[in-house]
Amino acid sequence: MKQRLVIAITGSSGAIYGVRLLQFLQSQSEIETHLVVSPGACRTLQEEMGLSESQVIALADVYYPCQDVGAAIASGSFKTMGMVITPCSIRTLSAVACCNNDNLISRAADVTLKERRRLLLLLRETPLHSGHLRLMQQVTDAGGIVMPAAPGFYHHPSSIEELVDHLLLRVLDLMGIEADSLSRRWDGGASS
Repeated sequence: MKQRLVIAITGSSGAIYGVRLLQFLQSQSEIETHLVVSPGACRTLQEEMGLSESQVIALADVYYPCQDVGAAIASGSFKTMGMVITPCSIRTLSAVACCNNDNLISRAADVTLKERRRLLLLLRETPLHSGHLRLMQQVTDAGGIVMPAAPGFYHHPSSIEELVDHLLLRVLDLMGIEADSLSRRWDGGASS
């Protein structure tokens, strides 16, 4: 049986993170992706990548409308390995931190936390003020992982995709998904 992973794409800049994650997971036969796209993400996907919502939906195994708070992923009895919100806007961070379940993204995230499953928020905002930091602390205290989208450069990326894929390697590591083919790992500087 395939393991289910919930993926949400929100309206923050960095839509490429969600798209590249879905593209990689298409090649992983043991993972079934369950996607939610926020209304703001639809605009960001078009602005940043020239992609329509339907093009992104086609990358997922299962899709749910953002306002469908009665969808399968809104229930703790629907087993998943966890959820990745990438990119994660401050609005979504706030909703998750404050248990504001007014859409399927925040509801599914809340369910993920209450069921003690892994929740990762790839936060795409800078600079941060103290309110943002408090929200990040609240999510962390509830059991979530807040990972700022801060790519590394030691692997000498030659394209935006390589930069994104290296950060997604870390995301997939945190979710327990094998992804060594995605990017080169740090080897202590022994090779370049």
